[in-house]
Amino acid sequence: MFEVTVPADFGDQELVWTLTSKGKTETAYGSLRPDYVIDDTMKMKNLGGIGTPLALTTIASDDGIPPPRPAARQITVNYNALGLRVAWFVYRGPGDAVTFEPDQIKLYPDYRGNSSWTPGWSPSPLPEDDRVPVIVTFAQSGTYVLRAMAHDGGLITNVDLNVDVVD
Repeated sequence: MFEVTVPADFGDQELVWTLTSKGKTETAYGSLRPDYVIDDTMKMKNLGGIGTPLALTTIASDDGIPPPRPAARQITVNYNALGLRVAWFVYRGPGDAVTFEPDQIKLYPDYRGNSSWTPGWSPSPLPEDDRVPVIVTFAQSGTYVLRAMAHDGGLITNVDLNVDVVD
């Protein structure tokens, strides 16, 4: 983490960080705009409740290491697919009360279908802008922790989002 001091008249301008490594350029943006600030006031806003869809977007990119390949099955060992996939799941809270649209891949070995361990399964290509949208709907009130997982078949990155759903 780091901080950047900006002039008092910075207004609604943006800061842009650009990093190029191994021929790939990544960009991050910073702003003082209040709609990007998550503070206690923002957390207390009632943005909906039971049955109100919540739109989330994950931004993820793959460095191509290891190179993508479909899942393969050998006599004694199953190998999961390589290539970036992004999925949301309920980390804390009643998982049967949450639906995701589109359906998310299974994050555990399920050799019957939509799992990265299923022989022949390959990750869907990511959109060109690296943004993976999902709509989440809650069927009951409660406190939830939703986790977004980005996994390339080798390394995993997780990000948690706390959601309080009210009646």
